[in-house]
Amino acid sequence: MGHDVRIRHIAEGDWDAIVALEAATYSAGALSEERHALESRARSSPGTCFVLDFEQRPAGYVLALPYPMFRYPDLSRAEDVVHHSRNLHLHDLVVAEHVRGNGLARELLHRLTATARAKKYERISLIAVGGSEGFWSANAFDAVPEVALAPGYGAGAVYMCKTLSTSRAAYTSDPTYTSDPTYMSEAVHEDRDARRRSQPMVRSADHPRKTK
Repeated sequence: MGHDVRIRHIAEGDWDAIVALEAATYSAGALSEERHALESRARSSPGTCFVLDFEQRPAGYVLALPYPMFRYPDLSRAEDVVHHSRNLHLHDLVVAEHVRGNGLARELLHRLTATARAKKYERISLIAVGGSEGFWSANAFDAVPEVALAPGYGAGAVYMCKTLSTSRAAYTSDPTYTSDPTYMSEAVHEDRDARRRSQPMVRSADHPRKTK
């Protein structure tokens, strides 16, 4: 029997659940943020921020907002400027521990990627934390180790990005491909080197701390 899963935009009444999910995921690594900072990131780009309902209860979320390439949010501060950039920065992707292993992280990534293409973003960037670089590499993100990161992101954090395009011939081979018609309306193309192509897929439950 399938689960009742829905991905939707964030509503005002979701913030207690989002804050609880964020704290449960990031507090142990000293990466947790204040509520006002999280809310400010969603306000910067409500059309690219989502909640995942599992059996009609919030069990995951995504916060993504436009940011210039190679720049990223300050975890200690709220957003005070809305950037106008063709780069979409995936700040948080969180799935509750009790529902991990159901492919929900990939569902959230599918929705975000489709939305980014529809809104004509050229790239998606993120900071992989908590040992999650393998997951993101397997999902077509390239590491950019030259980007220096603030100490607050933790040891081993890596800036990563993927390039989006409208080449339909390329996107069916992309690891984030889905048969959802809203996803198929655009296309995604990545330049993959042989090392990344050979990497195994990593289950979402293996790396609960994905971005920050």
